[in-house]
Amino acid sequence: MNASLNAKLRNVKWGSYRMEELFQRIETNKLPYKADELPNQPVGEYVLPCLTSSFNNQGLNYYAPRHGATVLKNVISIPSNSDVYRAYYQSRDFTVLSDAYAIRWMLDDRELSSNQYIFIVMCINKVTDLPIYSYKNKLGGWNVVKNKYIQLPQKNGSIDFDFMEAFIAELEAERIAELSAYLTVSGLDNYELSSDEVQALQGYASLTWGTYNLKELFGKSTRGKRLKGDDRIPGALPFVTAGEASEGISAYISNDVEIFEKNTTTIDMFGSAKYRNYRYGADDHIAVVHTESVPMKASIFLTSAIHKASHTGKFDYGHNFYAKDADELDIQLPTQDGKPDYDVMATLISAVQKMVIKDVVLYADRKIEKTKEVIRNDG
Repeated sequence: MNASLNAKLRNVKWGSYRMEELFQRIETNKLPYKADELPNQPVGEYVLPCLTSSFNNQGLNYYAPRHGATVLKNVISIPSNSDVYRAYYQSRDFTVLSDAYAIRWMLDDRELSSNQYIFIVMCINKVTDLPIYSYKNKLGGWNVVKNKYIQLPQKNGSIDFDFMEAFIAELEAERIAELSAYLTVSGLDNYELSSDEVQALQGYASLTWGTYNLKELFGKSTRGKRLKGDDRIPGALPFVTAGEASEGISAYISNDVEIFEKNTTTIDMFGSAKYRNYRYGADDHIAVVHTESVPMKASIFLTSAIHKASHTGKFDYGHNFYAKDADELDIQLPTQDGKPDYDVMATLISAVQKMVIKDVVLYADRKIEKTKEVIRNDG
């Protein structure tokens, strides 16, 4: 955040408001499904995103039929049974499945804009998304949250909605400019597929696949070592533990620990694999697969293949995934002449990257042009 925005936050007047004064919990129909009975991608009549207590995808990780569901939109969701109590603004249709709830503005009859909701969510998370809350010390549901106080900007004794609107708009413009600059410098603004990439995509269905053992490909996997939270010394080295939040990075440390090289893959205790393009430390719930010698984009493909083989639901708190499990893991890879075809893997990842980044580049361009138009009109 730039100095101008920080100054605005410092200079604004703030008022304290009890959550129950501002919001009401929305009653929703109880759905006759359990999470593991629902698809995690829209399919057939299962098209309505379902809210659960999860950090991933703002808690929307399953899909249910719209029939019989309470369809919500333009409200705030809050988990009620989690180790991450982060509220989100939900701008699109969804329903509530379990271990979470939604709240809507009730102080007055106004319809809050997206920017205003986003600003208020930031204020809610300052009192709910705190280290004092965890799976063992849960924040609780609305009966607890409704008594929390949040700070909101004020003007002439009333909530300053104009400030919220302008602040988020300026913050978005700043982030979009940074994104555009990053895409240009990294070369990711080029989303035109090469002939090789087009050919790789068209030939995907006819690829020859082979089964390969991780240990035979990359040698023995390495297990990290335990480093208690109280013993971690702040620093610059990412320290990887089990979990999806922040890609499993739980801290940045300066302890004297084993440093794993970039361009490797980690598998956590639940079998979740992630590609690491940076040096890092890891605890004993992490297995490191040594793919250093493989080209970067091929390594990303490998991580996807590893995740598909390891993240099957077999591993949990009672049955952890360890380095020895990685050594026994067999994965499916494109093959040529009896060997993994790393060239085609890299080309496929490059093509997918361009297809994904295309929407990001076009989105950034549209936002920047819109900002320029507003500036021209204001002038």
